[in-house]
Amino acid sequence: MWPFFPFCLSFLIDAHFAYAARVPFQVRYAQPNDLSKRGVNSSVPITNTYNAEYISTITLGGSSFPVLLDTGSSDLWVAGSVSQTTSLGKSETLSYAIGKAGGEIQAATLDFAGYTVNNQAYVQVLDTSTFSFNIQAQGFSGLIGLGPNSGSKIYDDLSGSTGYSVLNRIFTENNVSSPSITFYLDRANGTAISNNGMLTIDEVLPQYSNITSYTKLSVDKVHRLTDADQHWQVFTDANGIIGPDGNTITLKSIAPSAPKGQLVAVIDTGFTLTQVPRYVSDAIYGCVPGAVFDSKNQFWTVPCDSLINVSFEFGGVQIPIHPLDTVMSEFNYKDANGNTACVGSFQPITSAFSLLGEYDMVLGMSFLRNVYTYIDFGNFVKGGSFSYNPFVYLMPVTNQAQAHADFVTARMGGVDVSGNAAHALLPTDQCQQSPIPESEKKKELQAKILSRWPYIFLGCFIFVLLLVGFGVWKCCKRRRQRREKKLAAELGLEGKHQRDQTYLELQDSNGYGNSQTKLNYYPSH
Repeated sequence: MWPFFPFCLSFLIDAHFAYAARVPFQVRYAQPNDLSKRGVNSSVPITNTYNAEYISTITLGGSSFPVLLDTGSSDLWVAGSVSQTTSLGKSETLSYAIGKAGGEIQAATLDFAGYTVNNQAYVQVLDTSTFSFNIQAQGFSGLIGLGPNSGSKIYDDLSGSTGYSVLNRIFTENNVSSPSITFYLDRANGTAISNNGMLTIDEVLPQYSNITSYTKLSVDKVHRLTDADQHWQVFTDANGIIGPDGNTITLKSIAPSAPKGQLVAVIDTGFTLTQVPRYVSDAIYGCVPGAVFDSKNQFWTVPCDSLINVSFEFGGVQIPIHPLDTVMSEFNYKDANGNTACVGSFQPITSAFSLLGEYDMVLGMSFLRNVYTYIDFGNFVKGGSFSYNPFVYLMPVTNQAQAHADFVTARMGGVDVSGNAAHALLPTDQCQQSPIPESEKKKELQAKILSRWPYIFLGCFIFVLLLVGFGVWKCCKRRRQRREKKLAAELGLEGKHQRDQTYLELQDSNGYGNSQTKLNYYPSH
């Protein structure tokens, strides 16, 4: 029974979600500005294309590549020719929601965020036809994983430090004070592109220098047998999501490690739409007038002038979400009648659903634009000297009053009509719930089983012990019975009557039994 579990787990881990902008629309792309400019010593600007992709540049083997920033995975790959590179003699295929990045594992000199790494392992992708769209037309030609090293498939393929991820190499080969990254994702308000975001390594942006005064959020560690699926995941506060009606949403986690009323949330810059439990998505959008659930694409659509306020709480700190992030207009969505509608950016979790029950939701771009994020790798660094546990800081950056004014300008033509009756939330008895597809019901059942596999295994182990114990007891009993039978045969005590006389009462001189004295003996013949 034991070998069965690693087999199942390794199969499931292959379905790594990583970059998953599950939006069936093409974002319009404009040629990025010069990204070589540095804000501080170890930082790199982030290009935002229509709030759907966040891109920075790397130099690999002397060639420059725009790459997606993905905290939900750990490997580096590029599609294109690298002039100065060395083959490491192995191939790998990395699976994402948008397709597969397969090719030969190579090594080349990497420059990123002011750091240089020699012989950095990466996958050179020669065929991008498996992707659901033309990645070059979307403005990138690769992906850099910023997750824990344990999630790297290249690391699994290569021995020792040769296969370390980019950040792991930077942390172990440079005198960093802390193995940390920070990032700020900006909001492109109606423009095709912006360059106001920033990623840093072992530094904090000056304007957010007080981030370390916020609550330190411990990273929830997955079971060591599934550490390949380890992500930057933290706990929300108890019932730590406040819906548009101003009330908290009652939360229930599928993760056995989660305290009551708290959810396990993964920080992932690779998701355009934040993935939340279905009941959370329904609570956000189901009471909005004109809301319609798109069953094909599995998200809510609402009128674009729907001003919806939502907040999350982590470590006792409330994080308001900008209403332009709650209701996104970037995708030119048309409803069944051909009318323009906006997409609810807090999508019921589907493709990223954790069958192993390790997390409940994925905090994607629509959430992360509202925080300045600090991630310290701690003892997740392979081969490093950092002995403390990894942690995260989340610093709110959205001002609710300013966000309200921004929405009125962008979606209401400058006239605030959010308080009129037409925009009021529906009564509870008129609110809608999204239909649950059969595939999701199946996943939920599988998750309930797989997420509790340690307990199932423990129960099976105890059952086996009891079974073995019962077998030993039965064996001992039979041996004792055989010995008694053999002894009885030697003494001539055969048959039930003789065996019943094994215990005889002592008799007094008159032949009556003495009820106070008994003797265990075998009568002689």
